[in-house]
Formats: sequence, C-alpha cells, structure tokens
Amino acid sequence: MRTAVRLALAGAAAVAATALFATPALASPTPPAAAFAHPSSAVFVQTDGLSGNAVVAYDRAADGSLHQAGTYPTGGLGGQLTGSVVDHLASQGSLVYDRGLLYAVNAGSNTVTVFVVRGDRLIRLEVIGSGGAFPVSVATHGALVYVLNARNGGTVQGFVRIGDVLVRVPSWNRALGLDAAQTPEFTSTPGQVAFTPDGSKLVVTTKGNGSAIDVFGVNRLGALSPQPVKNVEPTAVPFAVTFDAGGHLVVAEAGTNAVATFTIHANGTLAPVALAATGQAATCWIAGAGASFYASNAGSGSVSGYRDAGSGALAALGNTATDAGTVDAAASADGRFLYVETGKAGIVDAFRIGAGGSLTPVGSVVVPGAVGAEGIAAL
Repeated sequence: MRTAVRLALAGAAAVAATALFATPALASPTPPAAAFAHPSSAVFVQTDGLSGNAVVAYDRAADGSLHQAGTYPTGGLGGQLTGSVVDHLASQGSLVYDRGLLYAVNAGSNTVTVFVVRGDRLIRLEVIGSGGAFPVSVATHGALVYVLNARNGGTVQGFVRIGDVLVRVPSWNRALGLDAAQTPEFTSTPGQVAFTPDGSKLVVTTKGNGSAIDVFGVNRLGALSPQPVKNVEPTAVPFAVTFDAGGHLVVAEAGTNAVATFTIHANGTLAPVALAATGQAATCWIAGAGASFYASNAGSGSVSGYRDAGSGALAALGNTATDAGTVDAAASADGRFLYVETGKAGIVDAFRIGAGGSLTPVGSVVVPGAVGAEGIAAL
C-alpha cells in the first residue's frame, strides 16, 4: 500500500498545488497534525445541528466517565433525513479520527470539515465540498479518504490527504444508482462506507434500497472500479459494518435484527459465515473493541454484545440496556471503554469493557444540542 500511496500523492500533486493556491484559506496556518502529541483520553461527539453543526469534546477520566472540555463549530450545517427521529443521518462513520485529524460531515451543507486534534482541543483546518448531496459517512486508509453522499441515488467521492489538506479527485466519484424516490428516506439511503483492512476494497451498505453490500475494487492509485460488485441480501437491510481480526466483514442487519459475518473474496463477492440474531429491535450500528463487537438496537434501547470466536464465528454476550434511541457507538483505542450515543435525548452512555467483553455502566452525559445526532469518535 505504500507504493499506492506514493502514486496517489504524485497523481494528485498538480491538483493539490492548484487547490492550495487558488482556494482561500479557511483557517489560520496550523502545524501539521503529526506535530501534536497523540491524544489518549478524548471522546468527540457530533451534534448535527440543523442551524450549525458542532463537535463537543470530552475528557475521559481513569474510570471511563466523561467531562466536557469544549465545543467546536464545524462551519457547516447538520441535516435530517425525512422520517428519521433518533438517527437524523441514519448512518455510521459520520465522525472519524485518523492519524491526528478528525473528519466531520456537514450533511445540510454538503461539506466535510477537517479538524486537527490536539489533546481534547480541535483546530478547524478545512471545510471542503463532499462531491455530492448529504454526506453521511467517511472512510480512511493511508492517504486515501472516501466520503459517502446519501441523496440523489448516492455517490462516493474520493480525496487524497496531502499533509493536513484534503484534495478532491474529480475522477474518483462513483454513482451508486439507488432509487432516489424510494421512501421512507431514512431507511432508503446508503448507510456506511468502509475500507477493508488491507485497503484493496471499499464497501458500501445500501440499507433498504436494494438491501445490498456493494464492494468496489481500489486500484494502485486509489481510484475505484467503475462499478461495484453488488451482494444482495434480500430483506436483511445491511446498515453498518466493521471487521474482525481475520478480516471478515461484520455487519449489523436492520431487517433481520442480527449480526452477520462474511468472507470477502478477491473478486468482491461475499460468502456468508455466521448469523446471530440479537432478539432486539432496529439493530443498525456496530462497533468493535478488540475481540468484542457491540450492535446498537435503536428500537430496544440496548446494545448486543458478541465475541469473535475465530474464523468469523460469533459468541453471544447478551444485551445491555442503554438510554432510549441507541445509535452510533465507539470504543476507546485501548479497548477498555465503550461509548454509546442515544438519540432520543442526545445522551452518551459510557461502559467499562470487562475481560470477556461484558459491559458495566460508568456514567452518562447529555450532549448539548445533540438530540437525534450521530457521529462519535473515541481515542
């Protein structure tokens, strides 16, 4: 992948130079993210405010509890899909941390904000067009960044990260071809974009609009194959994804209220491995923490835990209650704590993760202006 990154950077150099000299600065000059110490105990939550999006920063105490440290406007607007109540973006991956930078989607203004992370503080570097309508999810791999846009049939748009600057590559745009008129909108828009661990493929979930998992190939330069391989799962409604240690795709399926695992073949097709029902309602999001996975059940106010039993198999850990409207979740980088957004009242519930994957509550915080919001990153 190092060769691919070098080629991508070289291919985008002219575009980057044009962008840097032709585009007005959006923020004061800032040292590169690599110059800052790696933050080790911060949690960031997106508000998705319709009149002004923001990211609220929290310090994590030794016991996992959260304490508000600051609020940082993104310079863009949040958005709300028609029909949504506790999950206005109906997506996973709308707030993503990678190597010193934090990416936040502004669905209401069709932009993405790039922050540099300095401890529990954020410095806004850039607000850039998402290359489509209603961005809802971001995926990163090395110098590559792809944004999923949910409206108008859905698109994915590719960018190259050069230092702390994102450069859009116009030819790295792919239409998903979904039915833009299908209703309700919040179940008919795509749910997430994600790179496979080796960066060779880009995965997109379509939720109820085709009930498919689209898999694009990623070439040496970082561009996608012209068309994805469409892996249709009738009635499954694949919503959100993550990966286990063996590279298996782990999927939260809203239609079957289950967690499913798949092997991804070199040609982009998927082979089912395991399926575990949660016994809950509206199983839509999934977060990994070491060898454990936690699926969020919006309709039940709970998370369902599973352990990686090897070769894609899953061992159930049971259900843990949360506040109402369980949505996005993120685990701390050390795997010790899980933070779960609950959209009905804009609360984040904190849990300590036990040695076997069990969850113990350690407190909750009300995020200002975050009712119905999604987007959380834990460091």
